Amino acid sequence: MGFMAVGPSAMMLKGSTLPAAFSDLLPHFLVEPEDEYIVKNKPVTLTCRSTPATQIYFKCNGEWVHQDDHLIERTVDPATALPVMQVTIDITRQQVEKIFGLDEYWCQCVAWSTTGTQKSQKAYIRIAYLRKNFEEEPQGKEVALDQEVLLRCHPPEGVPQAEVEWQRNEDVVNPVSDPNFFITADHNLVIKKARLADTGNYTCVAKNIVARRKSTSATVLVYVNGGWSTWTTWSSCSAVCGRGWQKRSRSCTNPTPLNGGTSCEGQNVQKSACVATCPVDGGWSEWSKWSACGADCSMWRSRECTQPSPGTGGKECQGLDLQSLNCTSEQCPQSESVAGQGCSEHGDRCAVTPGGSDKTSLEDVALYVGMVAVALCLTLLLIVVVLVYRRKKEGLDADVADSSILTTGFQPMGIKPKNSHLLTIQPDLTTTTTSYQGTLRSRHDATGKFSMTNGPLLDPLPNGSHTLHNGKLNSDPAEFVSRLSTQSYFKTLPRDVANTSYGTFNFLGGRLTIPNTGISLLIPPEAIPRGKIYEIYLTVQRKEDLRLPLAGCQTLLSPVVSCGPPGVVLSRPVILSMDHCSDACLDNWAVRLKKQNYEGAWEDVLLMGEELVSEPYYCQLEAETCRLFTEQLGTLALVGESLHMGAAKRLRLVLFSDAYCSTLEYNIRVYCMDDTQDVFKEVMQMERQLGGRLIDEPHVLLFKDSYHNLRLSIHDMPQAHWRSKLLAGYQEIPFYHIWNGSQRYLHCTFTLERLSLSTCELTCQLCVWQVEGEGQSFSLDFNIAKVTSTVDSEFLLMDSNATALAGPSAFQIPYLIRQKICSSLDAPCPNGSDWRMLAQRLKLERHMSFFASKASPTSVILDLWEAQHFHSGNINQLATVMADIGKQEAMIFLVSDGEC
Repeated sequence: MGFMAVGPSAMMLKGSTLPAAFSDLLPHFLVEPEDEYIVKNKPVTLTCRSTPATQIYFKCNGEWVHQDDHLIERTVDPATALPVMQVTIDITRQQVEKIFGLDEYWCQCVAWSTTGTQKSQKAYIRIAYLRKNFEEEPQGKEVALDQEVLLRCHPPEGVPQAEVEWQRNEDVVNPVSDPNFFITADHNLVIKKARLADTGNYTCVAKNIVARRKSTSATVLVYVNGGWSTWTTWSSCSAVCGRGWQKRSRSCTNPTPLNGGTSCEGQNVQKSACVATCPVDGGWSEWSKWSACGADCSMWRSRECTQPSPGTGGKECQGLDLQSLNCTSEQCPQSESVAGQGCSEHGDRCAVTPGGSDKTSLEDVALYVGMVAVALCLTLLLIVVVLVYRRKKEGLDADVADSSILTTGFQPMGIKPKNSHLLTIQPDLTTTTTSYQGTLRSRHDATGKFSMTNGPLLDPLPNGSHTLHNGKLNSDPAEFVSRLSTQSYFKTLPRDVANTSYGTFNFLGGRLTIPNTGISLLIPPEAIPRGKIYEIYLTVQRKEDLRLPLAGCQTLLSPVVSCGPPGVVLSRPVILSMDHCSDACLDNWAVRLKKQNYEGAWEDVLLMGEELVSEPYYCQLEAETCRLFTEQLGTLALVGESLHMGAAKRLRLVLFSDAYCSTLEYNIRVYCMDDTQDVFKEVMQMERQLGGRLIDEPHVLLFKDSYHNLRLSIHDMPQAHWRSKLLAGYQEIPFYHIWNGSQRYLHCTFTLERLSLSTCELTCQLCVWQVEGEGQSFSLDFNIAKVTSTVDSEFLLMDSNATALAGPSAFQIPYLIRQKICSSLDAPCPNGSDWRMLAQRLKLERHMSFFASKASPTSVILDLWEAQHFHSGNINQLATVMADIGKQEAMIFLVSDGEC
């Protein structure tokens, strides 16, 4: 195809003229050329159709296409009778390649009529291709059941851009039919909760109109860690008689380990000593005496199987338990009226003749009547004896009965039980005395009385268990955590001594602090009832150890903190201080306080901004810290739900590198974490173990709930000395890993390579930004060979205060001065110079209703001041506020420590 240098006038001379009826119409296009892709060497065809038109010519990249290269077809529209002209041209790959690199190849058609011209839209012709190699291929992984899986894929470069689909074992993965799969906008595959059925070979497939490419397969192996079944019941004792063994077992089948999952730890069989009661065979007792000879001339005797009685499977006694014997002639009763009755002369048995049966019956009746009469007489005699005894008893005790006995019938008596196991009711461990409610005793019975004592019910605790120190509490944290974890309700606590603090406190109160975490617990005076002594702990839980139920737009804003023991009785709220990472704008958030109950489930106990003064929780949200008033100890955390996309979390960005490098490769690690001190402490401790060094001051980035990922890139390195081994232009952390993820911190590593070992100076620009959001930039310029200390030198000295302080040393305001201030400001003042003005001067007026609900509003305000200003508070500033209010108590602050 050639080009001609002709103008529109020249073309009009060669074209036909329109009828006069249509000479005043401008041409309009029925079909315009469209964008096309050249696949391999196959030319593409562009079509243009217009009516009414005398001529149509194509113009490509500003030059007219030769008229011989046009294929022209003329028709007439039957509906309007207007002439229709259609022109097509072919564009080859060679034509496009001639100008490739300078500009994109385009063509448009121009239509003429006698009235004027019209130009069509431009059609761009591109050469389609798809490169062979993927920029990033998925990597195989071994994951636990229910764990989230991320498979990355960056398809090859191509025109048009390749479409991506995922296959598992050659079958297409469809997120619509299986919502457990999710394909991100940048073509990564996410398995939300790994199932056993998700085990397989995953392939990333990229395709466009030119070709179809497959990545190497990544094997995902979902394993199941074994779990113990419940114990079986104990077996019977191995010994039939005496000492033996019994056992019970369990199996690693709940669930069974699969695909390389870890087996159960511990024993599958337990043995226990047992003592089996030996079988006892029964033995006869001695025979009883013979009975009197009866009317039938026989006597009886008996014995019982009671020496010993048969037991534990022993044999019963063998033989008769009843014997009978005929009476002799002397013992047999004689009848006077029966002639035929008598005893044989030579025998020893009585014989009764048949002729005397009637008289024998009459004698039996008489005998039975006599026996009944004797029994009645004995009964009457017994009744008379009982009545006489009772009358004598009443005469003896008549002087004992008084009004109190008649009305109550019981009198309390103090006792000190010597055998605690005889008590049927659990004693109250908080009391030091007990009382016994017993029946009334005779005042003549002196041996049955108990002496009143004021001693404890239980043995005293070991020495030092309840010792209060007016200052630091020096104990072994490891011993405390080990002892605490033996209790049933403390078994879920992490045994992390570095992140646990504890102390023993009484009514004077105190403070617990976990160094370098921003977490502390203030126990105000009188919070613990007088007479009580509590051993209280404070610990920060690791985020991955506890799975909070986060849904939708929810995210964790604070560390998970446990304080306890749960269930202790408090007279007033304590104050728990901890960092949070929200932007502190309650218009953007619905912030909830969650607490873990005894069953391990999480409950909402407070919604920020809708607090009720009657609830046991109240919260003040400051710029970076949360102050929580609570009357119930337990495991607590702040969870935020973004109300719109303007809500933002504060992320702390920290850079580390190797303290010493002897190879050509050099790593820079970028950590992205919640902007709370406890996470920063954990990263610093980990980098100290790795021997890393901090290479720049941390920066803070506001990460918004916009569903956009976080990107990291490195720029402006001296190309003559350094190069980056990163294949892509940037690294990316998915949005949901930061917003809803279970990891406390995320990091990316940039691996750089110096071209010579003599190169030690590194200058570059490292950028971290959220797509369509805020970003931060680090300007690095340092010597990698310069000897520097590791990260533990400065950080571990940031907070060197005692972890536990008890009594007056835990507070800046002396106890007596505090009481005087409270008594002065608690009483309402007509001119407003009371606790309300103190709250206003300290900028706490938002919490007026909360303060007013307390018995002493001033004491709660001072508690909050102590929690806010323990490290940086100036007591003279508080004195100045008191002076402004007009209270003379402000002068007390100037008294020396010795006078206080």
